[in-house]
Amino acid sequence: MAEHEHEHVRVAVIGSGFGGLGAAVRLRREGVTDFVVLERAGSVGGTWRDNSYPGCACDVPSHLYSFSFAPNPDWPRTFSGQEHIRAYLEHVTDVFRLRPHIRFDSEVKRMTWNGDRLCWDLETTAGNLSADLVVSATGPLSDPKVPDIPGLDSFPGKVFHSARWDHDYDLRGKRVAMVGTGASAIQIVPSIQPQVGRLTLFQRTPAWVMPRVDRAISGVERALHRALPFTAQARRGLLWGIRELQVQAFTKHPNELGFVEQLARRNIARAIKDPVLRAKLTPDYRIGCKRILLSNAYYPALAQPNVDVVASGLSEVRGSTVVAADGTEAEVDAIVFGTGFHVTDMPIAERVVGADGRTLAESWKDGMQALRGASAAGFPNWVSIIGPNTGLGNSSMILMIESQLNYLADYVRQLDVLGGRVALDARPSAVSTWNRRVQERMKRTVWNTGGCTSWYLDASGRNTTVWPGTTSEFRRATRRVDLAEYQVLRPPAAAADKQAQQSDQAQQGEQAGQAAEVTA
Repeated sequence: MAEHEHEHVRVAVIGSGFGGLGAAVRLRREGVTDFVVLERAGSVGGTWRDNSYPGCACDVPSHLYSFSFAPNPDWPRTFSGQEHIRAYLEHVTDVFRLRPHIRFDSEVKRMTWNGDRLCWDLETTAGNLSADLVVSATGPLSDPKVPDIPGLDSFPGKVFHSARWDHDYDLRGKRVAMVGTGASAIQIVPSIQPQVGRLTLFQRTPAWVMPRVDRAISGVERALHRALPFTAQARRGLLWGIRELQVQAFTKHPNELGFVEQLARRNIARAIKDPVLRAKLTPDYRIGCKRILLSNAYYPALAQPNVDVVASGLSEVRGSTVVAADGTEAEVDAIVFGTGFHVTDMPIAERVVGADGRTLAESWKDGMQALRGASAAGFPNWVSIIGPNTGLGNSSMILMIESQLNYLADYVRQLDVLGGRVALDARPSAVSTWNRRVQERMKRTVWNTGGCTSWYLDASGRNTTVWPGTTSEFRRATRRVDLAEYQVLRPPAAAADKQAQQSDQAQQGEQAGQAAEVTA
């Protein structure tokens, strides 16, 4: 029998990235200690553990990309690298004493709602358990997406995704195909370009790239933040405020982004002198429609003589030859996919079975939707962190995570107030109303009107990923749980009677034991 088989806990948190660790800290602060964090890997960190490719770093300033309740005065740079963010998450885990709650190498294979017991039955690779409440913090950037390319299986060289980087494979002198031009690719390309023999970049759609204003944070600044914590808070507040002011251009007045677009065009012109290459790299959609990328090294790397930019996607692999949709061919030794993740079709949804026996994936077949980004109808006591329409296009996701942690905390309080065996199930009408309002606001945003196809959109073209407002608005919307938006579930009568009978029997047994002790 597995070590934790048939165990019951009050809360099961899935994932130990920012969302999962934040949920664990918040549960502890709410007085909940009967919880576990189920992590499929052998360490914490989530996407910042999995993505260790050369040049991996965050495109949000360090002091804003951290928990407000766990400030770090010692960030070494204004934009932190992957190793520093991962170390920060390890630090949070230790400072808040979360390790006793974490079950490593415990991938959730299936979770099923038990309507009789009002709990979730979870099957994991380390055994089975049940939980009154499940917090899904798997994150949208957790499962790599590799396109189905004809002939890829027969490629004789090395193939890997940016989120599964093979550090044992030596790229020096190799002919490498880089597939994709997103946030990972623009960091990988300048990092590997100097060492590879030849780099062929397959670009379906060019990205808008702005300069990265990054620098080392001086020892004086760090000492000041340690001695006077309010200075770090002020720095964080300034970074937040600037981004809040930018939101309207993204959500209500996309035409105001024209000035930013001019700056981006100048950035291309400064680095790329070849007019043919410059044309390939200049997008034909409104800036902001796809995430604006930050790099000082990407364009200069593409201008080097050992780099070829193919303005077409990879369509076929023939032995060692990679073929683009426009017919361009290249002989390569390795293929690196920077093709993103399963965001609108998260694999975890296939493993969640709700009250009516349907999986979350089946429930979301027409598009993801959840009440306030947290609760899906038909999935009682299931709370998502970074759920549908909680993503951001210009600020820090940690702000959104903390708002959802507020909602989680009030969710737990409401269950306590209701008392006994109880569950909350989002009303379909409430989910529909919330989603309709979000989608109505989405119509004006640059993500829907900018003329691009992005990973923000699902297969039907709906934006089920991004929040169409400010982080302040989202925080107000998730400050508390409105019970009118939920159905309150109690155990079925038979189950309740059985539970009461078992409780009476246990009480009688305890009284008999006490009587025996007195007699003895």
